[in-house]
Amino acid sequence: MLRAALIGLASTGKTTLFHLMTSAKETGRPPKADTAIGISKVPDERLDRLTAMFNPKKRVPATVEFADMAAPMRAGGAQALVDVAAYKNADALVHVIRAFADPAVAHPSGSLDPARDAQAMEDELILADLGVAERRLERLEKDLKKTRSPELERERDVITLCRSALEEGRALRALDLHGDDLKRLRGFQFLSAKPLLVVINLDETALAQMDHAAEATGLTSFLARGATGWVAVCAKIELEIAQLEAADAAAFLSDLGLTESGLDRVIRASYDLLGYISFFTVGEDECRAWSVPRGTAAQLAAGEIHSDIARGFIRAEVVSYEHLMARGSMAACRDHGEVRLEGKEYVVLDGDIINFRFAT
Repeated sequence: MLRAALIGLASTGKTTLFHLMTSAKETGRPPKADTAIGISKVPDERLDRLTAMFNPKKRVPATVEFADMAAPMRAGGAQALVDVAAYKNADALVHVIRAFADPAVAHPSGSLDPARDAQAMEDELILADLGVAERRLERLEKDLKKTRSPELERERDVITLCRSALEEGRALRALDLHGDDLKRLRGFQFLSAKPLLVVINLDETALAQMDHAAEATGLTSFLARGATGWVAVCAKIELEIAQLEAADAAAFLSDLGLTESGLDRVIRASYDLLGYISFFTVGEDECRAWSVPRGTAAQLAAGEIHSDIARGFIRAEVVSYEHLMARGSMAACRDHGEVRLEGKEYVVLDGDIINFRFAT
């Protein structure tokens, strides 16, 4: 399952958005708990249409796990921005930035400045990573004095490159690393290497300019960096929408000129930022969306369903979502030669509807 960690300063609306996205009922963390975990369903109208076509007993969407983590306290009572250990298992970071004015809720820095807050969090991530890189380089130098190893030498070169970028104030997600070099970094779980989604929490009066929120908040330059996405929401409005029946919520969104809630856009953007796609399995028992990284081969995709299917993989019976919708049934797709038999190396495409054939 995809995992995203919410980060942000106090009073940004981060925890409110977490509870709304994950339909969490509690209004705070249990005593002594530092992390709240919730599951969000990835909105996908394709799954809705497939469900209407097959009328299955179950409808199962793709999901994203969100974690809302309490910021730790530094010595002297000051609040730290990140808990390095807590965020290491996240696939992506979601930074909620305050861009709304509320005299009743003071900004921890004394004034609204989204660009300043974005950079402050970025600097904290970079500083945490710099400590990791320096400690690893010290260890590598000691190991290389004992044994000359091409693998350790290459790791030293890559970590040295990372340290240089961090010392210059650059996040590691912007580095152009590929293949084995990228794999060498994974074990360190560098925070600034993780894809970043910035959620701009707007004032209700700014909803009409939502598409221009990056420019209006001075975040354009920050958001132009690699592996960084953004979406704008208004937590106050989202809270109102969450309390309405589905039909009333849809009408409210329409009145605002929106086609979907901001929460759905955050969930979808988190999914897309990580480079994941959905394929579907359909039938009378269940219609389900499965998450796989873009570029996944059919046999590996089969393993998402069950390891036995991957192990006994024979071939995949594949039809595109568009063809199925156009023809109206699997039988019609077969009659028109649009159902293909693919081997284990076939690269699964977004929207593929797949029936895996396998030996038990």
